[in-house]
Amino acid sequence: MKRAPRARVRLAAALAASAILTSACASTDDGGSSKSQKTERGRYVFGSTCKQSDNGEPVRGGTLHFADYAEARSLSPAVTYATGASGGSALAAVYDVLMRYDTAAKKYEPWLAKSLESSDDAKTWTLKLRDGVKFSDGTPLDAKAVTASIEWYQKNKGADTALLAPNLAKMEATDDSTVVFTLRSAWATFPAMLAQAPGMIVAPAAYAGKTFKPIGAGAFTLDKYAPQEEMVLKANKNYWKGAPYLDALRFTWPQADRSKLEALNDGTADVAYMRGPDVVDDAVKEKHCGELTLTSLGNMVTINARKGRPGEDLRVRQAMALALDPDLDTERSYDGKGLPGQEIFPPESRWHSEVKPVGIDLEKAKKLVAEAKKDGYDGTVTYMDGTDPVARSKAVVAKAMLERVGFKVKLDLVSSIADRVAKTYVDHDFDISRAALSVSESDPYHRLQSFLNSTSYGNPGGYANPEMDKLLVQLQGATGEAETQQILDGIQKLVNEDVPVVNLGASAGFTAWGDNVHGIVPTDEYMALFGEAWISK
Repeated sequence: MKRAPRARVRLAAALAASAILTSACASTDDGGSSKSQKTERGRYVFGSTCKQSDNGEPVRGGTLHFADYAEARSLSPAVTYATGASGGSALAAVYDVLMRYDTAAKKYEPWLAKSLESSDDAKTWTLKLRDGVKFSDGTPLDAKAVTASIEWYQKNKGADTALLAPNLAKMEATDDSTVVFTLRSAWATFPAMLAQAPGMIVAPAAYAGKTFKPIGAGAFTLDKYAPQEEMVLKANKNYWKGAPYLDALRFTWPQADRSKLEALNDGTADVAYMRGPDVVDDAVKEKHCGELTLTSLGNMVTINARKGRPGEDLRVRQAMALALDPDLDTERSYDGKGLPGQEIFPPESRWHSEVKPVGIDLEKAKKLVAEAKKDGYDGTVTYMDGTDPVARSKAVVAKAMLERVGFKVKLDLVSSIADRVAKTYVDHDFDISRAALSVSESDPYHRLQSFLNSTSYGNPGGYANPEMDKLLVQLQGATGEAETQQILDGIQKLVNEDVPVVNLGASAGFTAWGDNVHGIVPTDEYMALFGEAWISK
């Protein structure tokens, strides 16, 4: 088999890790129930889930325990994909972010940066830095450090390099506190890049030697790390916003979301990040304070449309879309919990489209499969998923839904996430595979470009349509909600026609904390900032 170039392998693996992780984790802890339940819509209000009462002046001291979703095996932003589901909050604690997404105001605002201003055509962005900010090693965080860090990030193939490098024509430190980014085309949501991994600025000393050292300008520094056990970060007393109130942050990674909620309830964890639909439901009903985040395309089936695969035939892809019922998938796999739906953006999303999805039509699906068989297709398709109880449950229900319209389904259940990443995103050795794209409300362009653009490393199915590429360029430059919505409507229409993916629903992620925890600041990609957090007595 022909292997992909090494740079492509690294980029694809980084892009895929979050998709596989979030798909695997959007699950119940007991593998679902045999009891069928209909999902109740409208039960969530996304954003901040409560207003905490005034507890007076912040209290100094203490260690905040975060039962996080996934372990950051490396504190290098070029290695770990910086999202809340893949260890991104630990990275943000060490490096901070140049820009922060205000989830309440629904806009990007300066954080470590002083300002970020765009030219009228959104092709030139001017970043101003705050005076006197230093890395934890005492060296200045100036414009040259910013450009050097982003260059290092791209050279080491950080996940967003696939999006950043083709668009960034020039990056220049025009003085000690100013960086000018010149883009090849209009990019209205460019601030998102500086709110994510590229905006986590790494000190020059961090990558000066053979071994990477996590040195940033964030509120915390690495104290100790025991893989698969804990990571402890200690307060950076010279933090630019003032010494943190906390003495330390402690991250652990319980395997089951139910365990995280139990730890939050009994006080052994102060903060927990959960994605399992049943656990999120319970945590919301228990009225925990926190940040509830909606992500679209959170439960989907990726179709390999490359030559020689069943999905190469449009009729096969269309039949799959008409046969895979999101409500049935949710009932059987998630005990009726979750946010099922075929549309890219669910009714709860600010980007929900009036363009209707294809719907379920078993008779039409049967006819399409029969037509494909007349032309030589044998009806066989291999479905790939994980080996945990919920993945097995999803595989069984997907197999049943496809076989009722004439497919013959073989299951390829792969225990190793690394192996699933390689098979899906690197070797493209799959027919259909369960995944999650997790498109954010803040920047739909980011993930849609990665997955649907014909030349993207994050496009596992080989989908290619010049019309889609054109729509994605338009989305990149869209400056208002009305323009963005019109383009997203066009994308929904084209997805209906081409079926590069079968969506089965959105997902909800919940960063919840105890009543005695204050000052946590939510940001982009469901990450959190802890520089102003404190624990009341």
